[in-house]
Amino acid sequence: MSSTAPSPAPAPVVVGIDVATAAVRVVCVDAAGRVAAQARAALPAPVRGPGGTSEQDAGAWWPATAGALRRATGELPGGGREVVAVAVSATSGTLVPADSAGTPLGPALMYDDRRAADLNSLAQKAGSTRWKDLGLTVGPTAALGRLAWCVRAYGASAVRHVLHTPDLLGRHLTGGPVPTDWSHALKTGYDPRAGGWADEVFDALGVPAALLPEVAAPGTAAGSVCRAAAAETGLPEGCSVRLGMTDGCAGQLATGAVSPGQFVGVLGTTYVLKGVARELPLDPSGAVYSHRHPDGWWLPGGASSTGGEALAATDPADLPRLDAAAADRGPASCVAYPLRRDGERFPFVSGAARGFLLGSPADDADRHRADLEGVAFVERLALERLSALGVAVTGPLYAAGGGSRSDLWNRIRATVLDRPLRVARRAETAFGAALLAATGTLHADLTTAAATMTPDPGHEVLPVPAERAALDASYGRFREELAARGWL
Repeated sequence: MSSTAPSPAPAPVVVGIDVATAAVRVVCVDAAGRVAAQARAALPAPVRGPGGTSEQDAGAWWPATAGALRRATGELPGGGREVVAVAVSATSGTLVPADSAGTPLGPALMYDDRRAADLNSLAQKAGSTRWKDLGLTVGPTAALGRLAWCVRAYGASAVRHVLHTPDLLGRHLTGGPVPTDWSHALKTGYDPRAGGWADEVFDALGVPAALLPEVAAPGTAAGSVCRAAAAETGLPEGCSVRLGMTDGCAGQLATGAVSPGQFVGVLGTTYVLKGVARELPLDPSGAVYSHRHPDGWWLPGGASSTGGEALAATDPADLPRLDAAAADRGPASCVAYPLRRDGERFPFVSGAARGFLLGSPADDADRHRADLEGVAFVERLALERLSALGVAVTGPLYAAGGGSRSDLWNRIRATVLDRPLRVARRAETAFGAALLAATGTLHADLTTAAATMTPDPGHEVLPVPAERAALDASYGRFREELAARGWL
């Protein structure tokens, strides 16, 4: 008689979920960091109205997430049974009021909603000592004020929970309440330094303490996938649900920058610098603020008001020609601060800041080169700001975002910084969430997970020695002009 050998069990994988503004993205990753399957599902566009309101149908989150999970797990060799853990990351500060069963009472209030600016101003005053010790400023769009707004708008008897996006999805995945992570909770009034909520602030705002959930570190086990969620998603019943982090933090983890001294410069629409420090840096200006690392270190960083949008007026089809011409030209003959909006928030804070151009460019390639250099000058100033706060940045700077696809821009940045850039192979939020799902499941800790699952650190870009002196001189003019205008 012949016998057929049983098929080998499929390799275990973890799932990372990114709930962004426009879509849900799901990625399934094995222990070596190989993507086994992925899927996405669209979300309804936020509805933005007068007074800075910004809302989205929170009822759309779970159907979109379940659908994307079903498609992704359906592509896996084992049909999803190989999934051992899942984690969710989302936009920072998005939340929704809910009843005792966790059902939304209305639309989600998005991360950029400004309706509670007056309550956030009150929260800043009520917790001024705490925020100073934490190095945090409660801005107009902080989730803290929106939480208080929900209590006032819906009534304390109706609002039994105020849920961040992963909290709501965690309820669907596990069939019950889950803790929130200290990353999503930061802008809602959680103090990761003291390890508790800002009680004096919530007392001042009239928010019942019972509304505030349990908080745990990202990567912590929050429950298991329930039978109903397994049927909807293709995830195996009983697989671990782990806590995630906000989208920016998860994107940083995805690059592999998870250990003290490692930083990543994300050049997207704006420029964002994030990294890891052993101690909490305190910036009196509020330009730099810190999330807490899953292992207890700190994640200082900031977001500039300029970045890739410096090129917004340029036809994308013309960028290769301009890059080539600017590369042939060498350092620009003029100095630009390509700020296309009013006010700067990092590496300095000034509502009066405006873009400027020192000198007259010889042609469009010269001006293009000046804009690229100007963003690199902002990046250098950002690193100098961190240094002044006692934060060490060691080794190459990781580079991510759309701007890092420009070889010319990378060479300019490396030369202005006088340090190599390491262009990250991955920086997706969903992949970072997968690393957190792998923490304590596929790997012992986050450091091991990152080292194993991001083995390719990306290619390195070195400074151009021949251009260093000219760019140093232009940076000097740039910094002097900022100081002369009273912004530094």
